[in-house]
Amino acid sequence: MTTPTAPPTTAPIQTTQQGPAITVTGPLRDRYDEILTPEAIAFLTELHHRFASRRHDRLADRMRRRFEIGNGHDPRFRDDTAHIREDAEWRVAGAGPGLEDRRVEITGPTDPKMTINALNSGARVWLADQEDATSPTWKNVIEGQLSLRDAIRGELSFTGPSTASGPGKEYRVTAERTPTIVMRPRGWHLPEKHLQFIDRAGRRTAASGSLVDFGLYFLHNATELIANGRGPYFYIAKIESSEEAKLWDDVFSFSEEYVGIPHGTIRATVLIETLPAAFEMDEILFELRDHCAGLNAGRWDYIFSIIKNYRGRGARFVLPDRSEVTMTVPFMRAYTELLVQTCHKRGAYAIGGMSAFIPNRRDPEVTARAFEKVSADKKREAGDGFDGTWVAHPDLIPTAQAEFDAVLGERPNQVDRQRPEVTVSAAQLLDVHIGRPITARGVRDNVSVAIRYLEAWLRGLGAVAIDNLMEDAATAEISRSQVWQWIHQDRTTEDGTPITAEYVEGLIRDVLAQATRSAGDRFDDAASVFREVALQEEFPAFLTLGAYSRFLVDEA
Repeated sequence: MTTPTAPPTTAPIQTTQQGPAITVTGPLRDRYDEILTPEAIAFLTELHHRFASRRHDRLADRMRRRFEIGNGHDPRFRDDTAHIREDAEWRVAGAGPGLEDRRVEITGPTDPKMTINALNSGARVWLADQEDATSPTWKNVIEGQLSLRDAIRGELSFTGPSTASGPGKEYRVTAERTPTIVMRPRGWHLPEKHLQFIDRAGRRTAASGSLVDFGLYFLHNATELIANGRGPYFYIAKIESSEEAKLWDDVFSFSEEYVGIPHGTIRATVLIETLPAAFEMDEILFELRDHCAGLNAGRWDYIFSIIKNYRGRGARFVLPDRSEVTMTVPFMRAYTELLVQTCHKRGAYAIGGMSAFIPNRRDPEVTARAFEKVSADKKREAGDGFDGTWVAHPDLIPTAQAEFDAVLGERPNQVDRQRPEVTVSAAQLLDVHIGRPITARGVRDNVSVAIRYLEAWLRGLGAVAIDNLMEDAATAEISRSQVWQWIHQDRTTEDGTPITAEYVEGLIRDVLAQATRSAGDRFDDAASVFREVALQEEFPAFLTLGAYSRFLVDEA
């Protein structure tokens, strides 16, 4: 007797399901367990479980939009959101406790020394930067969180290295009134490869740098900040659409509920530093309205975004030397005027950007020139209606504050200045004609600055003084993207020299030959990265992505 065979099954094949998890793959050093606690890992797991797939969708939207612009479809004000722009009634939440007066904000990385200097600076706000001013080494990511944790609890101190002349200098927070902290997590595009997210299907991906930076800071410090009379405040970087803003808003709402604080406690200031975002300022404010304090004119990344999106669209979209792309050229003027008007119409603060000029305490002439440039920049911002501004060096605070004091007086802001006379069209936002040449010095400066910045970045430094300017990842992006565009658009210098890859290679050799070399420097690696992001046929969206994966990921 034969045994009948079972009929073929058509049911789904069962797969192994498991709970989502975050695993630590980076090395654990002293005190890292105070940041990477079981509670923090659980919170990061929840953030990734709920929001990681939406993050990937938004990044795909970016690629699609960039492709469309590259193929001749200029950005425009959206028809499907016109009702948001036309509705005059809605407003944003506005300033939280400690954010009422933002006339001068200091920016900088979160290592202990820079944290203490910022807290002692006398600024009203400190942008605690885990993004462009921080090289995202595992050490910087976690130890920056430790600095912030200790500072918020009044426990931070730092002793510099000893020298032949004696013990290291001690740093402590001595200011009676410290700035309100506004922390800037990394943008949506950046991964954190020292943490892995494992989803329910067992798929492993690098964690999101945004969710890691935000999540660790928020979980450890939100209730402490509230008890101190402030709150969990954030600068949101690199946003390109209102859909990305909505994603952040949902992250905020979930996080507030998770730790049991009222909805709307979080306040975010969004950097308008990409071209697509300039066409959606109202919509971005609307999506974040319960959590939004204002917008910031992130000038350097905005210039980079113009170049990146229009790099292949012909000579009409080629910018001259970086030094000629000032805040008074047509497209930058239009963008900042629209930002102030949009913010004030919605009860939001408009915060100005950072002038790159910095003083040099050993060179009075350089310092005088920096003060003059910064004063003119801040006078223009205050006169245009901005409610505050950025500086990168404590010595510049009195100069910047004097210009805002002259306009604000005792008022904490000028949000009531509505700017009804401003009318900005899409054509004005895209008017990048400046009428200045590309010079041989401009090409050389871009190559030199980018390589020297990358060398420092690879050693873990994210904000670097180079030729009396403060350089960070955004300004390095401008330098390398201009070189790429000039080569691919067959540009020549003012004296008729073609800007070719071979020409730039000669400049790379010159920069390396003139560099002050030392054991352990990263100039050769920096030149290699520069070649990849400036001389290859393909244009990487961000110089930091490939360099991070190649050089900054530690093995446990």
